[in-house]
Amino acid sequence: MEKPTIAALATPRGRGGVAVIRVSGPDAFAIASSLSARDVSAKDAGRFFHCRFRDGGKILDDGLLLVFAAPKSYTGEDVVEIQTHGGTVVPRLVLETVVRLGARIARKGEFTQRAFLNGRMDLSQAEAVIDLIDAHTERSARDATARLAGALAHPFECLYSGLIEVSGTIEHALDFDESELPETFHSNLIGKLNGLIGEMEVLRSSAREGKILREGASVVLAGKPNAGKSSLLNALLGESRAIVSDIPGTTRDSIEEFVEIAGWPLRLSDTAGLRETDDAIEAEGVERSERLVKEADIVLSLAETGGEFKEFPGCASVLRVRTKIDLANGASVGDGCDVGVSAVTGEGLEGLKKILAEELARISAKRDDVSGADVTTRQLECLNDAVGFARRAVQSLENEEYVIAANESADAARVVGRILGKVYSEDLLDSLFSRFCVGK
Repeated sequence: MEKPTIAALATPRGRGGVAVIRVSGPDAFAIASSLSARDVSAKDAGRFFHCRFRDGGKILDDGLLLVFAAPKSYTGEDVVEIQTHGGTVVPRLVLETVVRLGARIARKGEFTQRAFLNGRMDLSQAEAVIDLIDAHTERSARDATARLAGALAHPFECLYSGLIEVSGTIEHALDFDESELPETFHSNLIGKLNGLIGEMEVLRSSAREGKILREGASVVLAGKPNAGKSSLLNALLGESRAIVSDIPGTTRDSIEEFVEIAGWPLRLSDTAGLRETDDAIEAEGVERSERLVKEADIVLSLAETGGEFKEFPGCASVLRVRTKIDLANGASVGDGCDVGVSAVTGEGLEGLKKILAEELARISAKRDDVSGADVTTRQLECLNDAVGFARRAVQSLENEEYVIAANESADAARVVGRILGKVYSEDLLDSLFSRFCVGK
């Protein structure tokens, strides 16, 4: 059944030089013809035209019309992109006219969803589209761009084909007597499965870096009251975001701000000073601080010159930062710290950033043989399931339980197929594409 023609504003609403309205579907050319008073067809693909856009006899605007013919368009359908002057009124009037001419307003991510359904990209590439749009740093954008170009599609395709081959081979073997099977039958299949499991482990090792690049590493500034947490946050941000005071207990709630350090996206959290207190509000702040510390990727344990560092047992990564070194008057900043800093003079800040970048590289380290792109959380969940199925298939082969081995390897293939979109449900598509904006 032919899908309806959809349209949406593909650029942000509000004041701007240019607005782009995207139209995709079987009536895209007819709508463009009525709007521009020219005959738009597939022969115009790859060209753009200067047009006056009209609602009947009323001129709405003049701008550009770009034509893309199926299947060589973003969605795989006939597509036109209408470039109007920016602002609020003109794009709205043109979009309303497009809808009156036969289109409906697109849902979130519907253009990219159609690109997937029409075979223009797989699900791993569709996920990369929204990650590229949401990228916080150049490093994040490079990772998303690599996935959009298919850096993960090929290894996932190889995994899928390999698992299908193993399952089919075992299924075929069920038609033969065990004595008729080659002597190397078991060992070859077990070796093949273990090789596929190894490839999945390689991909799984990139998940931590991928999560940090997409969501930002959680870096929590923690320590006793008046340890210089708020001052250091402001210094790293380059602006006065947190209130700074000599009065202990000034910060009573956590403050989270985004910053980029050496290409890594960081979510810096300034927290309430950690101490025993009878003040109910401050106590709530301390409790929130402790929760943030437990969930952090990195904890910066702060202590001023001569002060003791708080211990954070159970935290995977803790860096000790000696603060207020400008007040040390030449005295040693103390042993046992990773770096000394002054939020006032800026001394040590570059050193702290360097150590943070090195620690992020360490905690997110992936295997040397992994591809340049990183798997997403959804892909990791699928890989975890696939590894479990494949390992059970190996065990079943070792026990000569061929029916179970065939089923387990087929289940592993099915789960990997979900990553690419070879196997999907409407709920999965709704969940994934709901993250998109309307015009994409």
